[in-house]
Amino acid sequence: MDELGYPDDEEKRLLRERHYNATIIKRMDLTEDLARFRIQCDEPVMPFEPGQYVAIGLGNWEPRLRGTQPEDVPIKKSRKLVRRAYSISCPMLHDAESPKAGELAPVDQIDYLEFYITLVRQGATAASKPPALTPRLFGKGEGDRICVERKITGRYLLGDIPADENVLMLGTGTGEAPHNAMATTLLSGGHRGKVVIATSVRYQSDIAYQSEHDELMRRFPNYCYLPLTTREPKNLEPNRPDYVGKQYLQTMFTTGKLAELVGDPLAPGNTHVFLCGNPDMIGYVPPGGDVPDRPGMLPLLRAAGFHDATETPGPGTIRFEKYW
Repeated sequence: MDELGYPDDEEKRLLRERHYNATIIKRMDLTEDLARFRIQCDEPVMPFEPGQYVAIGLGNWEPRLRGTQPEDVPIKKSRKLVRRAYSISCPMLHDAESPKAGELAPVDQIDYLEFYITLVRQGATAASKPPALTPRLFGKGEGDRICVERKITGRYLLGDIPADENVLMLGTGTGEAPHNAMATTLLSGGHRGKVVIATSVRYQSDIAYQSEHDELMRRFPNYCYLPLTTREPKNLEPNRPDYVGKQYLQTMFTTGKLAELVGDPLAPGNTHVFLCGNPDMIGYVPPGGDVPDRPGMLPLLRAAGFHDATETPGPGTIRFEKYW
């Protein structure tokens, strides 16, 4: 330790050896603030289902990326890990260097975990604590060590969906991650109904799996991927010939444009809906909570005849991931 009592380089090395149990084997940057991380654990991970999540962590002793909000770590926490849970994504297709190159790659057929992560540079408000994990994670690259918690958990699961019924997955940003894992599992299992992922992002550059989705749509006529944007010129400039307005999921659903793009009514009688991402998009209001001026997908879906999966199983159910 130095004179301030913080870990020196040698102690940091020992702390990494003690706490880290996995290695970053691949990092794919989409933008400065968005990346896919593949992490291989030292020991085989427990079996899990697509849609579940696990916590990853780094030590408070790790450096923060330049350009992120500064953080004063007290000495008593300088040897602790900071952790955050992330839904597990998947590559969808095996890489060219894999013996299974080009084949479907569901989560139970790969020996690593893939995560789709946004760099959070600062807290949401001036009073918020500085983000702790991603400013450290985005300073790491292939070969660097990390901690992955052993318990993979979560109730955001596919459940029992008949092969001929539709699956509609609506997400924002990196909320697409569990949907990628779910869709790959459905397609690898021979699902015959429509499998639709619609993801709303600000810019087209925020779409991390476009080439994989394109290939899956080429191979599977029942698969549809809709990347929807809100801040591209076509969303903001009415005089453009390709003007479409802001493609929020709520608007796309209520206007019927989503069903039109998919080529299916997406009716409660044969469709299961999954929601993941921004809580405002999901629209969950706890009992006694204030109803927002702009409703999320939950009340809109209920008004259209869908119902929560906890009420009655079968088509017309809504499942959503809770981050709160």
